[in-house]
Amino acid sequence: MRLQIYRNPFRIEDWRNREAVLVSRIAGRREPGSAGKVSRRIGEAMGTDRRDFLRKISRASALAAAASVLERNRCVALSQSSHSIGMPTTPALEYLRAQFPVLGERVNDHPLVYLDSAATTQRPRAVIDALANFYLHDNANPGKSLHTLARRSSALYEKARGTVARFLNARGPEEVVWTRGTTEALNLVASSWGGANLHAGDEIVLTVSEHYSALVPWQIAARRANARVRILDVEDDGRLRLDQLDTLLSERTKLVAFPHVSNVLGLINPVKEICDRAHRAGALVVVDGAQSIPHFSVDVQQLGCDFFAFSAHKMLGPMGTGVLWARREILEGMPPYQAGSNMAHDVDLESKSTHFAEGAWKFEAGTPNVPGPVGLAAAIEFLESLGRKDLWNREQELTRHALSAFREVKGLRILGPTEPDNRISVFSFVLEKSDALDLVKALDAMGFALRGGDLASHPLLKRMGLTEAVRASCYAYTTAEEVDLLVAALQRERRGHS
Repeated sequence: MRLQIYRNPFRIEDWRNREAVLVSRIAGRREPGSAGKVSRRIGEAMGTDRRDFLRKISRASALAAAASVLERNRCVALSQSSHSIGMPTTPALEYLRAQFPVLGERVNDHPLVYLDSAATTQRPRAVIDALANFYLHDNANPGKSLHTLARRSSALYEKARGTVARFLNARGPEEVVWTRGTTEALNLVASSWGGANLHAGDEIVLTVSEHYSALVPWQIAARRANARVRILDVEDDGRLRLDQLDTLLSERTKLVAFPHVSNVLGLINPVKEICDRAHRAGALVVVDGAQSIPHFSVDVQQLGCDFFAFSAHKMLGPMGTGVLWARREILEGMPPYQAGSNMAHDVDLESKSTHFAEGAWKFEAGTPNVPGPVGLAAAIEFLESLGRKDLWNREQELTRHALSAFREVKGLRILGPTEPDNRISVFSFVLEKSDALDLVKALDAMGFALRGGDLASHPLLKRMGLTEAVRASCYAYTTAEEVDLLVAALQRERRGHS
């Protein structure tokens, strides 16, 4: 049976066609021309107030409402006509995919099948519009008491900080530090907290499953302080050896760092349990949340960690924007990471008189990346409008479907457990007789976007007897049909090598 992805039967060539597509979908139709009177009325509105139309049509609330109507009116008919290859593409998912312009692209004359979301997700129109609107209407270096645009910029910047604080269930916005991403957030902790608190003979506990951005900063910090790095191993299937943890913890342990979810295996680690055990030993805990927060809700107070870092671009937001959350009392005891305007006040030639900002603001020197947080706030609102629990339930279904489908490919080895429990839809694998990068290149020629190589986690791959692997990573917009197409392509590659 030939597998196909449902896609729009037309190309979106310009903004007007793109808006007509949304109108036709809201009206429950397939073609832009069939929207009839609704389309003409919206067209007139576009001519009179384009900016207002763009804001309204891209709002996530409209997405949720339209998806609900489509579900009620068309789900039965779709389920009756769907193939037996797996989960059908529901009208809600169909509409969701329409919010991501890049998903309509063609690569090497094939429809794009984007399976690289663990590296970076695609951006919905709501986020793109938020970024564009900032530059079109509010762009200025922020200042609470300066000119109008500066005040607008400042208000948007701090409103976004409040959105993130609520999203994480932080105690307040003063615990949210803006960074360029997870990498800078972890480097900030290693340089600032590590520089002030690590001494000769101290110990840091890391895991063999760390991403380079979580491993190398602590190696450097330990070297500077003449401290020792100790490594928590994993089982053969990639699960953390928690039975080793208590033997690694000692009175010399100052910090424990680990990923909430492995970027290679997609396994969810038991953060609360590890935090409790580390705290009993007197150590602080740093959690790399880059792969977890895009997929399910995170409550930093409930987790019990001391630092939590994540990136906007892995959860529909812009690149170059990230967050470090830390408990306020810890931030107050840390020295500045960088110095400059905005974090320094009452500066005189006598350095002793310089006053530093408090809380999160102490770590934000220089002109801020205002549109980054604005875009992240839009991404958070978009995700929340979809229902995070609903998205997680659907992802679990997709994970089960994918793991079952991969078993049909002879010579393919999935890294980590092949059961769907306690993991996200990230699948790293090797195919017998195939080089990882060659396989990625061959799949790219067919329109597939995957990642391959050491995946910035060579120690973990080495632990599994490998030096490289291919990774297919899904997200909210991924369909079961796309997974089936990948499986079919892998089977063809396998037969070709055989």
